[in-house]
Amino acid sequence: MNDSSVRLREVENDDLEELITLEESAFNTDRLSRRSFRHWISGGKRAFLVATVDAKLAGYILVIYHRGTRLARLYSIATDPRFRGRGIARRLVEAGERAASDSGRFIMRLEVATDNRPAIALYETLGYQTFGSYRDYYDDHGDAARMQKRIHHYRVLEKHADVPWIRQTTAFTCGPAALMMAMRAISADYTPSLHEELQIWREATTIFMTSGHGGCHPLGLALAARQRGFQAETWINQRQALFVDGVRDTNKKRVIGLVHEDYLQQTEKQGIEVQYGDIAQETLIQALDHGAIPVVLISTWRLDGRKAPHWVTVSGYDSDCLYVHDPDPEEISQTPLDGQFLPIAREDFARISCFGQSRLRTAVIVSGS
Repeated sequence: MNDSSVRLREVENDDLEELITLEESAFNTDRLSRRSFRHWISGGKRAFLVATVDAKLAGYILVIYHRGTRLARLYSIATDPRFRGRGIARRLVEAGERAASDSGRFIMRLEVATDNRPAIALYETLGYQTFGSYRDYYDDHGDAARMQKRIHHYRVLEKHADVPWIRQTTAFTCGPAALMMAMRAISADYTPSLHEELQIWREATTIFMTSGHGGCHPLGLALAARQRGFQAETWINQRQALFVDGVRDTNKKRVIGLVHEDYLQQTEKQGIEVQYGDIAQETLIQALDHGAIPVVLISTWRLDGRKAPHWVTVSGYDSDCLYVHDPDPEEISQTPLDGQFLPIAREDFARISCFGQSRLRTAVIVSGS
């Protein structure tokens, strides 16, 4: 069979049944469900391509895009066993890379079973490099190798900190989870826990927010870090009470203001440095270079369409991107791997790292004692 007999095209609604059949023949475990296929066929931030031979479905590739970042993930690829050995997988990966690059993505990542030597060999010939592993990743308890490739080419000046990833366990504890990641990265003696997550939230919460539970104040996070023996420098680009933009209730505004004043008094007593102004990206980079870990407030609007404040941990940088650990990967496809080292282009980071009508920019730079 010649390569000319293989055709690549966008997935179509009518492909659903053949995709399910292909999935069952290609994999014994970790199969995509009918619901997942329907979700991704219908659209979203993805590239979904199929390969056909004589109008028969011979393979597919699903690449998903992380909203607000320049990261693409090869989420699933399969070839019909009847057509293997004909270069279909290679063509699908190359087509997926082109689609992701055309969409503005810089990096393609994937996970592959460590005992799947043919697949690993293919990825290596295509330029993928192993950058980590994940134990007990698959349903059969097999380990996964984590591989990545730069699909948008530029000079690489990467610097990544050894930051563990910690998922927030509630809808409102992104701040504590981000802070625990930073403290654990700085000190192996620090032990994150659910108790710690909730305790930090109690120490740092604003009590009220625009809706729902209160969020975490940067000064509250800085005080929590100091309480645990860490240094914490805080940057805030405004002096008024934070997070009152969308609060209509007068009593809630008053309470948030009182909490703000209390944090100011406590930080002064503790000698915590507060810089009033916009924190520059170069300041974040310098902090990483000196072994500190920044925790930064972003708006989730560009990530998930919700106008909510959200804390992330800055975990690395290169010439084009800042990388963050996000404690809240909540889309249907996301796993713990998807919350780590998310690349955000410098120009995108400038837009995403502010919140509300007042354009609040704030960060807590955590360092050792």
